[in-house]
Amino acid sequence: MLTKEMTVGQVLKQYPQTVQVFLELGMHCLGCPSSAMESVEGAALTHGKSPDELVEKLNKAIAAV
Repeated sequence: MLTKEMTVGQVLKQYPQTVQVFLELGMHCLGCPSSAMESVEGAALTHGKSPDELVEKLNKAIAAV
């Protein structure tokens, strides 16, 4: 299970199945250098998304595998 404190880079490395969730939400920063340092919460807020909703969707994608 991932948390909003994890960096986007950590999430993508540990759970590659989450890429689609980020893309569907218009978060195309996956290859961005800041993804290595930015938390899931920070990325969500930067893109005008709810951090809790993003974490919920990401965890659903992980559980679906």
